[in-house]
Order: sequence, then C-alpha cells, then structure tokens
Amino acid sequence: MEESAFNALAEAELARIESALEDCGAEIDVEPKPGGILELEFDNGSKMIINRHTAAREIWVAAKSGGFHFRPQEGRWLDTRGGGDLWDMIATLASQQAGVPVSLSRPA
Repeated sequence: MEESAFNALAEAELARIESALEDCGAEIDVEPKPGGILELEFDNGSKMIINRHTAAREIWVAAKSGGFHFRPQEGRWLDTRGGGDLWDMIATLASQQAGVPVSLSRPA
C-alpha cells in the first residue's frame, strides 16, 4: 500500500476512534496530537497512546498492559500477533485502565 493511501486510511480510522471514545460515556480525556496520534488520559492518571506508524503501515496502541500493532486486512484492523480487532482491543484496554466498562460503537 502506498504511503499516502495508508496515511489517509489510518487518519480516517483514528478520527472514527476519537469520536467513538468521546461518546463512550467513560471519563476519558482524548487529545489528538500532530502526526496521527491520539493520547488518552484516564481519571487515575494513566495514559494510552494510539498512533499510526507509517513505515510499518500499522496502527500502534501503547497501553498500561502492553503494546499492540494492527494492520488493515479485509476492511478491519487486525492485531499482528493474535488477530484481534483494533476496536475490541481498544475497548478492552480502555476498560482496564478506566476501571469501568468501555463500549465503543464502530460507525457503519
């Protein structure tokens, strides 16, 4: 995939994630940063970073419990190790860090 196509795809996904996190009902401060980065801060002071990694053509998630890499495959972003879905993983990791259930509604 060409770099420009990847960046457009990743930016669109990050924008959808940002919107979903702002509407999830949990107390999560979501701050977009330059370069395709979302910084999430939780009430307990912990942070999660979601960013595009252009060289690898992946979206990376850094959470308290570890780091995860996701590649676009068949219309979804899937974990390079376990095959899990990006949205499901973000909801799980955010729930762990927030201490309350976080549910994300993926746009159609």
